[in-house]
Amino acid sequence: MKRITADYLEGLGACAGQVEKVAEHWPEGAPATVPTIRKALRLGLDVDWLAREILPAPLLAEYKRQRAPIWAEYKRQTAPLWAEYRRQKAPLLAEYERQTDPLLAEYKRQRAPLLAEYKRQTDPLLAEYKRQTAPLWAEYRRQKAPLLAEYERQTDPLLAEYKRQRAPIWAEHERQKAPLLAEYERHRAQLLAPLLRKALA
Repeated sequence: MKRITADYLEGLGACAGQVEKVAEHWPEGAPATVPTIRKALRLGLDVDWLAREILPAPLLAEYKRQRAPIWAEYKRQTAPLWAEYRRQKAPLLAEYERQTDPLLAEYKRQRAPLLAEYKRQTDPLLAEYKRQTAPLWAEYRRQKAPLLAEYERQTDPLLAEYKRQRAPIWAEHERQKAPLLAEYERHRAQLLAPLLRKALA
């Protein structure tokens, strides 16, 4: 059975990042086995792209047909986890936005006349746009810098606190989702491996 090598993927037009991962983890080429496909999924490799590239139309159609109910079941099981994560995140995000919205509004208010003045001076200078606008843009950025710095100074701790409170919610969501994802990927690998072996024979 032919192995899937970095050179083979490169010849198919795979992106550089995918080729590099295969070269790193399977320097002699990857066999089309269930463990290999599961490892590829964990590494973030696009096995569906590979299936589309090398499976003949009937095998690809069969893969899609069998994968559909597995994906639907995974989504069905993870839907309440996503809903619960969003439910718990919502008040944290709302509170963060409640505190940062007026700060952003004030930043935009102070920035507006600077930007307006910049535009007023640059709009009629189309012919010599780059030459004449460079110092104006630099001045706008110079004046904007302390406003942006102050806005970020006030919002950074709010964002950090929002992320701190959100972290355990996300971690719990990921913890509950992990076995469901593993089971989905196990079924997916078992389905794809024999089809790839047929295509590579």
